[in-house]
Amino acid sequence: MKILIIYATAGAGHRRAAEALAQEFEKTDHQVTLVDCLDYTSFLYKVSYSKGYTFLVSKIPWLWAFAFGLLDLPFMSPVMRFSRRLQNIFNTKKLENYLIEEKFDYIFSTHFLTNEVAGYLKIKGKIGSHIVSIVTDFDVHRIWLAKGVDTYCVASDWTKKKLAILDIPDENIVVTGIPTDEKFTRHDDIAALKRKLGLDDDLFTVLIATGSFGFGPIEKIIQLLPGMQIIVVCGHNKALYERLSKKPKDLVKVCGLVNNMDELMAVSDAMITKPGGLSISEALVSGLPMIFFNAIPGQETNNIKVLKEYGIGISNCPIEEMAKVLNGLRISEEDLQEAKENIKKLAQPDAAGNIVNLVSGG
Repeated sequence: MKILIIYATAGAGHRRAAEALAQEFEKTDHQVTLVDCLDYTSFLYKVSYSKGYTFLVSKIPWLWAFAFGLLDLPFMSPVMRFSRRLQNIFNTKKLENYLIEEKFDYIFSTHFLTNEVAGYLKIKGKIGSHIVSIVTDFDVHRIWLAKGVDTYCVASDWTKKKLAILDIPDENIVVTGIPTDEKFTRHDDIAALKRKLGLDDDLFTVLIATGSFGFGPIEKIIQLLPGMQIIVVCGHNKALYERLSKKPKDLVKVCGLVNNMDELMAVSDAMITKPGGLSISEALVSGLPMIFFNAIPGQETNNIKVLKEYGIGISNCPIEEMAKVLNGLRISEEDLQEAKENIKKLAQPDAAGNIVNLVSGG
């Protein structure tokens, strides 16, 4: 089979899901291509699409929240479909030509942009690919829906029910989980891993992950966690990294951009994180209790609502309450185990394999 796995670089999650799926497909005999769909759009569109998203969620989150909520209203669907089609006519011609010329048997999309473009080509009879949309959040915004998509792969039973409410037939929805890199499930000797990372094996360890944009009240949180071993991943926030590095503390390990998040999750007992779909999924398969902060209005706040249905995660609390919850997990093995048992309800460590198995002969 000729397989395309396609994503858009608008935040890191869509790419990470696509890469995890490509990694799983590499174990098969299928011919697999991994592509950023924005590489097949106009230069201006590519820059504005990725940079514009970052600017909105970091600088004007209220405007992002307004647009996100407005476009998810039922009466806005016709307007949204028309505007998306018009926008894509002018900006994705190169992508359309690529999909037509390559004649993929399957298109696996981890971003809604490709859903619309590929779905349009399919209903027009220009491609015959089986189109699979992998929803990378736990809730589903209407923008993910597109005519011509054959299968929706979703994170949970809750997500499947939401798609059914949006009139997607049950037979077109599969609960697979969100694909994560297999390395998040590989670590067994945690004591050895802690030694490798220069961490104390006997201390309760908290991982603070600021997200790829690197913002949040990190310094205040650190001050409220005395006696705990803390790992801070600053992401792209160089100013935060420099501030924390200039004030070294014995129990605080400061990191910038990292490529070993799997190791950092494995050695941690709890995690303070932004609730992005991929970050949540990686923490779930790592068995890591989560406290959410600084959620992007829209998809991330909706992720929190879904996880609450499963008893997973703490959110919408002051920093002092975060510290109280973490201290409770540190001193109570029973509370820590209860949190980990709830995580098992939603963790899908075999998500990538579940999706690969959708391919005939996979």
